[in-house]
Amino acid sequence: MKNIKNIKEVTLTVCLALMLSIMLFSSCSDNNNTDTVVGPPVIESVMPSGYDSNGTILPLTPVTKGDPKSYYIIHGKGLLSTQKVYFNDYDTYFQPTLVTDTDIVILIDENTPYANASNQLKVVTSNGTAVYDFVTAPPPPTFNWFNSINAAAGDVVTIDGKYFLDPIVKVGTQQAAIISSTLTEIKFTMPANSTYKLVTVSNITGTAASSLAVGAALYDDAIQGDTGHWTWSGNEFNTNYTVDSAQGNASMKIVFGSWDGADLKFNSRDVSMYKSFRVRVKCTSTNSNAALKFVFGGWAYQIVKTISSNWSVIEIPFSSIGNPTTFDQLTLQEAGGFGGNTILLDEMGFVLK
Repeated sequence: MKNIKNIKEVTLTVCLALMLSIMLFSSCSDNNNTDTVVGPPVIESVMPSGYDSNGTILPLTPVTKGDPKSYYIIHGKGLLSTQKVYFNDYDTYFQPTLVTDTDIVILIDENTPYANASNQLKVVTSNGTAVYDFVTAPPPPTFNWFNSINAAAGDVVTIDGKYFLDPIVKVGTQQAAIISSTLTEIKFTMPANSTYKLVTVSNITGTAASSLAVGAALYDDAIQGDTGHWTWSGNEFNTNYTVDSAQGNASMKIVFGSWDGADLKFNSRDVSMYKSFRVRVKCTSTNSNAALKFVFGGWAYQIVKTISSNWSVIEIPFSSIGNPTTFDQLTLQEAGGFGGNTILLDEMGFVLK
């Protein structure tokens, strides 16, 4: 029974475009024999379908690597009686209307395995099987976070994300030594001279970068440069809340009464190389009025942001708080006005210009 794998149906417009790709390629092929080949199938090449997601025509150039969720043309001989197509031994749906004796138009399924895979394309017909060396690439990497953000040279740092197949890690332009890696986690050694540089992860498909640079954290499992922190009411201010975190192993948990506030003081630091303040926030309340006031410059700048019960990113441009060049204090105030809130904060720091 054919496995559909939840792939979306191809629209009439796309079908016509893909069939046009076949006709365009076939008209340029050296093999002008239109007779059906009887015998085992042969795969001669694999090419992009001829159109990208925006409908732009792509050159019909043979490739040896394909991307999931993209269309390709399998070109060869004896393909008309195709019964199954496999990428990395994954049974891949194809539309019989997009099959001729010399070409198959097919979408590489996004669930195709890519780690520890055969790196082969197989076409099974009523007359035999053709095998072709072809790499199904992973999606571009996803970079969730790295810890610790303020790591020193020689420290072991963890990166969390996805699609880390044969990864390359760089800090700025320096390649870092990887200690271990899985598809979702990398441990590497922080190289020297890494402060103010982004961390990037690359696989064969693309590259993803960290949101914060090395050394940019105000909170990173602990308050960095802490010289004092408290709530106005004396309520709980937990800087090592390990029950829930957006990054690393812990977050800050602050229990606010109605319109209650909290102060955090830091060793003064130069922020002239940064363009904004950034933090991940969530709260326990599901009230739609939940909000948090961020106060900078001794109450000179007060910015209220709505928050929710899901982790979200808040970024405040320095241009909206007087373009500071140094930073040593942050005040927070519960601003929902409905009786208080418990707020979690994580990955607090600055974004490079």
